[in-house]
Amino acid sequence: MPALLQARYAERGAVPQAVIEAVPFELPALKAGEVVLEVLAAPINPSDVLTLTGQYGSLPPLPAVGGNEGVGRVVELGPDTTAIAVGQVVLLPVGSGTWTTHMIAEAARLIALPDVADYQQLSMLAVNPPTAALLLSDFVDLQPGDWIIQNAANSAVGSYVIQLAAMRGIRTVNVVRRDSAVAGVKALGGDVVVVEGEDLVAQVKAATGDAAIKLAIDAVGGASTRRLAATLAQSATVVTYGALSGAPAELSARDLVFNDVTAKGFWLARWFRTTSPAQQGKLFAELAGLVAQGKLSAPVEASYGLSRIKEAVAAAAKGERGGKILLTPNIE
Repeated sequence: MPALLQARYAERGAVPQAVIEAVPFELPALKAGEVVLEVLAAPINPSDVLTLTGQYGSLPPLPAVGGNEGVGRVVELGPDTTAIAVGQVVLLPVGSGTWTTHMIAEAARLIALPDVADYQQLSMLAVNPPTAALLLSDFVDLQPGDWIIQNAANSAVGSYVIQLAAMRGIRTVNVVRRDSAVAGVKALGGDVVVVEGEDLVAQVKAATGDAAIKLAIDAVGGASTRRLAATLAQSATVVTYGALSGAPAELSARDLVFNDVTAKGFWLARWFRTTSPAQQGKLFAELAGLVAQGKLSAPVEASYGLSRIKEAVAAAAKGERGGKILLTPNIE
């Protein structure tokens, strides 16, 4: 087996790339039911950056290995391990420290994936695609022809929302924060793409023909939440799943009282805690099938070997990226 590296941090700080580094390590002996996984690819998500800065809602004890999702291949079986085969491509266990060349996992926790898809796309399967799917299914009974609106539409979750909504015949209004992002979101299939501003309501009414919008999906918080809510139909719902602005979500009394807007929050970690493994596996199988068929994807800006972890985290933390930053731990 080649030299083993993992991206480890022993403290948190305001500059995320400053606290993490690639260090050598050794794998312990395998126990019954365990396997060794070669990590093929693992993304750097906004939640990972916030974990390094100490601003995320759930923080692992220190020291820790970075990374919460990815895809790997089984390269060795422990004693009496028969549930999975060497060579099988699998979804890495969520929250298991995936920024590493190799890792040990319990075979029973692994979800088998098709070995016909782009590994980089499969590596992003565990967080953003289920977030998008659940935002579209768990809060409002959406039917073909219905309208939704989302901010941060050029984000990874935003791109998955556009693709999954289109498959269901749901029409999307997509809000971005800069003119340079408009073309990319339109290319993904966004029905309407507008730039964030205080005139958002007027822009949306003009672009949709004053359509009734049933659901707002908010990743930004602050005044952006208020602007989204102001575009909604009577008794519609706004769901906040992020706070890219760093500010608390704002809602006006007018929308809450007179327009009967409902405000909800979504956190994927809670879904993992409260949903049965069978239900989780069903959703992941559906999403993996779409990835394998090339029907579901997210743009990738760059991939980095694990020895360049500081550079990779810095790239992920900056604004105005053209896609996701990925780690390919066994490729330099």
